[in-house]
Parts: sequence; C-alpha cells; structure tokens
Amino acid sequence: MSATLQFWKPGTLGPGSSLDRTSGEDDGFIPSAAPSQRDRLPIAKHKDSLMHCVENHQVVIVIGHTGCGKTTQIPQYLHETGWSSGGRVIACTQPRRVAVTSVAARTAHEMGSIVGEEVGYTIRFEDVSSKSLTRICYMTDGVLFREALIDPLLSRFSVIMVDEAHERSVYTDLLLAILKKICRKRPSLRVIVSSATLDAIAFLEFFSSHPEPIDSRIVSLEGRAYPVQIAYLDQPTDDYVRKAAETVISIHRQHGRGDILVFLTGREEIDRCLEELMDAISSLPDKRPYLRPVALHSGLSMTEQMQVFEPTPPDSRKASITIEGVKFVVDCGFVKIRTFDGSIGLSSLKVVPVSQASAIQRAGRAGRTSEGLCYRLYPFSTYNQLSTVAIPEISRTELSSAILQLKALGIDNFMKLQWLTIPPSDAIAQSFSSLVIHSIIDDDGRMTSLGSKVAEIPLDVKAACVLLNSHHFRCGEEILTILAMTAVQDVFIIPSGAAGALAELERRKFTAEEGVMSSPFI
Repeated sequence: MSATLQFWKPGTLGPGSSLDRTSGEDDGFIPSAAPSQRDRLPIAKHKDSLMHCVENHQVVIVIGHTGCGKTTQIPQYLHETGWSSGGRVIACTQPRRVAVTSVAARTAHEMGSIVGEEVGYTIRFEDVSSKSLTRICYMTDGVLFREALIDPLLSRFSVIMVDEAHERSVYTDLLLAILKKICRKRPSLRVIVSSATLDAIAFLEFFSSHPEPIDSRIVSLEGRAYPVQIAYLDQPTDDYVRKAAETVISIHRQHGRGDILVFLTGREEIDRCLEELMDAISSLPDKRPYLRPVALHSGLSMTEQMQVFEPTPPDSRKASITIEGVKFVVDCGFVKIRTFDGSIGLSSLKVVPVSQASAIQRAGRAGRTSEGLCYRLYPFSTYNQLSTVAIPEISRTELSSAILQLKALGIDNFMKLQWLTIPPSDAIAQSFSSLVIHSIIDDDGRMTSLGSKVAEIPLDVKAACVLLNSHHFRCGEEILTILAMTAVQDVFIIPSGAAGALAELERRKFTAEEGVMSSPFI
C-alpha cells in the first residue's frame, strides 16, 4: 500500500496537544556537564521554589517538559541543599535498567565524580554503590521495593524520587502504595513523583485521599519547549518496519544534521529495520554526514547498550533511540506489552497501539535541544482513535510476585491497601490460586516457609519454586542452567560482518527445525 507523509501544523504535537501542556519521558541528558550548561536548563530557574516545596510538603509531584533536566538535576539540588548530610541517601527510581545506568553516569560526570562513589546505581544482580560514600543512588523501582523487604521504613533514604511514574509499571504502583504507608510512619521522609501532566491530578488525589491524607503539592516546571513539527501518513501502511526504514533514508537525504530516533516494538523489528537500513545505505552516495544505525534493546549486552549514548562523530548521523542530538523521531505507533488472561492463567506479549500520551512523549524527544520533526507512521484519524493514556501494567499482568512480596512486607489484607489503580479481581484470584498450588501460601492465606524463601529471590515465582525444589531431585546444576537460559531473550550474540556469518552457522547447530523453544515459566 502506498503512503505519503502529510505535515501537521508546525510547532505543535498534534491537534490539541502541545509541549506547553504535556510532559514527556525525561532521562535528563544534557549537552555538557559544565555549570553554565546546567544553569541554562529550564529546571534551573525553579531550583529555589522546588526546594522550598520539598522542605514544606511531604509529597511533591513534579511536572516538567521533556529534556528539562528533572532526572539529573533534582537529586543534585537535594544533595546541594543538605538532604544527603549525615549519611543519608537520596534515591531516584527508573522503570528501566539502561536508564538507571546512563543517568547515574551523567550525574556522576556533572558532579566531577565517578560512578560508584558519590553517585551510584543498583539494578538486579548489579550494585555499583558504596554504603559509606554514595549520597545519590539511582535504581529500578523493583530494586527499591525489594529493599523494603529488608528495611520496611526505607530508613536510610531522606528523599525518594519516583521518576517516570506515568509509565505505571507494576513496581511503580506497588512502590507508591507502600510509600504512602511509610510517609505516615516517617514524617521526615520526602517523596517526589515525576509524572506526565495527564497523570498529575491522579497522583495528587492518591496521596491526598483518606484515610490519613499526606500533605502533597503539584509543581509545574514551566520552561522552553522547542517546536516539534508532526507528519502523518495519509493512508495506513501494511509494513511499518519497512516504512520506518524508508522514512529514515528520506530524512537523511532531505534534511540537515541531527540524529534520528526510531520507535519500534521489539528486537525482531529492530533487527529487520537495521537490515533494511544497511541495504539502503549501500546505495547512498558516499558523502557526509554518514548514516550510522545503532540498536538499543534488552537483548544487547550492557556495553552494547551504552554505545548508543556515546556522542555522534562530527561526520556521521546516528539513527537510534534517545539521545542527545536527536532532531527527528520516527514513531511506528505501536508498543509491545505483557498481558495476563486470568481465565486461563497465561501471560503473553501483545503488540498494541500506543496511547496519545505516549505518542506525545515520543514526539517530544525531537524537541529537546532544538526544533524537531516527528513522523508518525499512521494517519491523523488513527491518532484521534487512540486511548488517552496507557492501561496501567497492574491491570493487565500476572500478580503472584506482587501478592507474595506484599505478604512478605506484612500486608496480608492487600485489598484494603490503597491502590492507585485496583487490580482486576480475576487476576487476583488466579494469582492466589497459583500461590496455593505451589505451597507458597497455605489455605488460610498465610505465607509458608517456602514462600518466605521465594520472596527473597528476585525471580519469577514459578522459577524460584523450581530452583528451591531442585535439590530434592538432585538436579540443581541442570535447573540453574535452564533458568539462566530462559532469563534472557537470546543467549546468542551475532556480530556483524564475516564473523556474524560464522556465528550464525554455529547457532543453527542448536536449532530444531521441527519445533520451537519457549520458556516454561511464562
């Protein structure tokens, strides 16, 4: 199906949507660590008023434009105003591991330190921090929630910043639920919630609601918003991956310098888009800037993931995700999410349309440091039909791990827990049934000794049960191997070039053409 690009009104993010009204995802990258650069960030002029609100209100909900510097600057402001004195720690959570490591590196660089000293990070199976030196610690929301199993009042933290809260991951919702309880026990604790505009009122109402409302305040960080021009397809495309590659090549041919950010739903689509781009690049005229495709997905090693944040060479243009220098965004309009069917007790990954809020946040990536362009690979009529915000993960996922960890915290009647969004009853019932079947809780709903051990292991509940029971069958080594193999999307690393061809031949030796491999723990 042929499709052409149509431009919408310049300087907007689509009809009725503007960066002046909507906050996007913010990972805090800035061009330089120089103080003069920090002072020019939009958030800088709000430092005093923001710190005043933190001092006088227990919960502060911060709204800010994409690229205003919330993630890297707020922890530094807190550190500079004494919130990390006396051995206290400022925590900042992120939903994704790669965001944790990258913003920790950026913040440490700005503070003239190295990661692991004054600024550290903690992700699953990796702790790069020092109990005696680290004053600002970035971590995933899941890691901080699990820390509450050891220290229910999170007493070593003076301020906890829940960043990207609008993404509404399961652990974000769980963390907010227990933070509200902790705030009542620890009046000195401060909580900062970084949210998109559309969710700010919901967060305020959550913390301010009865019983025992928490003193809360919304702070809007007004500041510059570079105009982003939006382009739509006049007709739907039947292959948005190929269309994304074609759009990247078109941008490269027609526009000046500036990196290109492409949003796709997963590794398979990213790899196919890279193949399309490499084929097209071979036919491009040999002139600068060169087009240098770079991938970023969870199947890459940490070293490979961090390559995407390296500065683009002066004679090149990078086509990838999120990074300083992005002026063009290509949005496929879809996202892959995990959903749970309580009637059959199975989880699955589904590709679904993005929400309008996510589309606006994606477009905002093009306007972080200068005017930008966003190409949406769907018609404007499709945008109008998208849901306003995404469905929270807790409403569409399996809840066995969440229920178990709440019980480990001593929250037995979790239906009385104040939820930002109440989980579906069928998912709760299915999860309880699964926990009873695996002897993790007994028929009276109390956690068993096996359940106490499972709660301490950062694995899926079923996987942890298999691991703990393996010694009875004298197959511990084999189970460890199986769990390690199923813990990653792909155990094979296929390099580019001639070495990649040889690696692919070796990989095929493990392939069974008559069947497929799937994880028994999904």
